[in-house]
Amino acid sequence: MTEVPERSEAPAPPAAPASPQPRKETKNERNRRRLLEGPLAPAILRFGGPLVVGMALHTAFNIIDLFMISRLDDSTAALAALGVCDMVAAVATILSNGISTAAVALISRHLGSNHLTGVRRASWQSMWLVVVLSLVFGALGLFGSDWIIRDVMQTRGDAADQAVGYLKILLGGCYSIFLLLQVTAILRALGHAKTAASLLIGGNALNIVLNVFFIYGPGPAPEVFAWGPPVAEALAIPRLRIEGAAWATLIARTVPVLIGLWLLVRRRGGPRFHWVYVRPFWADLRQIWRLGWPSSAQLVVRVGAILFVLALLNEAYTTAEDPTTLTAFSICLRLETMVLFIGMGWGAAASSFVGTSLGAGRPKRAKAAGWMAAGFNFALMLALAFVYVRFAEPIISFFDDDPRVLAVGEEYLGLVAYTYALLGVAVVLSQAMTGAGATLESLLVDAAVLALGVLPAAYLVVQVFELPRQALWQVVAAGNLAGALAYAAYYARGRFLRKTL
Repeated sequence: MTEVPERSEAPAPPAAPASPQPRKETKNERNRRRLLEGPLAPAILRFGGPLVVGMALHTAFNIIDLFMISRLDDSTAALAALGVCDMVAAVATILSNGISTAAVALISRHLGSNHLTGVRRASWQSMWLVVVLSLVFGALGLFGSDWIIRDVMQTRGDAADQAVGYLKILLGGCYSIFLLLQVTAILRALGHAKTAASLLIGGNALNIVLNVFFIYGPGPAPEVFAWGPPVAEALAIPRLRIEGAAWATLIARTVPVLIGLWLLVRRRGGPRFHWVYVRPFWADLRQIWRLGWPSSAQLVVRVGAILFVLALLNEAYTTAEDPTTLTAFSICLRLETMVLFIGMGWGAAASSFVGTSLGAGRPKRAKAAGWMAAGFNFALMLALAFVYVRFAEPIISFFDDDPRVLAVGEEYLGLVAYTYALLGVAVVLSQAMTGAGATLESLLVDAAVLALGVLPAAYLVVQVFELPRQALWQVVAAGNLAGALAYAAYYARGRFLRKTL
């Protein structure tokens, strides 16, 4: 019997290549998706909430800073020096803020269009401009503080002596605030709102702790800060008074800058530190400056309007014997700072949503984001105004318990506070427009409202008709209403959505 050979089995087909594992989504990509997808209201609340908290606490920490200086022995000259230096430093910060605004518009637009190279180049080119400004103003602070304080600001006596030392440190180290604003702006444009807010909050908290050591040193301190002098003595930190506040601020801003730069560089999809992106690109630098200067000019216009009202108030309602009206108005301006900063928090959220949505070709979502953020801020400002009016006496007496100051402050808040909600609408819609790159349009709206309405009306009320101060407060309130209406009307037209960058 013939043996049948055993049939060999066919060779097994080659195994199919394993399907590649899906690439892990970077944090920047996840943030981009959150800005562009899903219900808008929860997204803005989640993104804007940390920014609002950060801005509010920033203002609160500044008030505490002022409180700590006021508790020094013979603090009158120190407080006067602080006020002068803050106005000078504000000019430098305003110019830096314009670059941050332009950077957010460009970075968020590139993020929306998924143009990673554009994100990286815009980030580092804006840093170049900030560094150059830091060098210019830093040199001015180190070598020109005495001239600024004594000759330009016409400050005299002990206040001038203290102001010169304070400004030399604060303006000489202005790189810290310039870079802090820029780093947090880039993080916000990339969708890292919580990180940006954490850096601001952490820096201000550190500032308070360092203030206790550097302002009071081993000497006497308020009871609430009694833990500070033993530590300062152990560390051999001298009692530096107002200059100690400047050193504390400089250090407390530098630390979050270093942390923020490290976070930016190490995150995938972020602005990598590479010569391809870091080297100067003159076209990009010109574009950032073109977008940024109107935003800086807009803040100058607003500060100028406040100074104009202050000048009218000083001339008509304040005397050397009775400065209570000026004191009360100055306190109320500090309260309005809280309003402005909270509005800027919601506005920052709106600008990021607007820029990213326009970059992704979604103008309807961009426009709706501005309205939504303005609505949230409107509701929050109404609640804050109620607190200001209802608790005006204890709030104002925290700064000055003079009955005459209390009377003027309560009068002002009663007439103006509820229009803070309208002021907030103008602030948020303005920043939403700058997120689209419409910085010049925002400047023109502000200039029109102030130059054609508020300032002439204030002049007529005070200088021509010589009406009581309540009429000036009513002009301020009417200006808040006019600003909200002007921005709402322009925003509703939507022409800014067609802005090309």
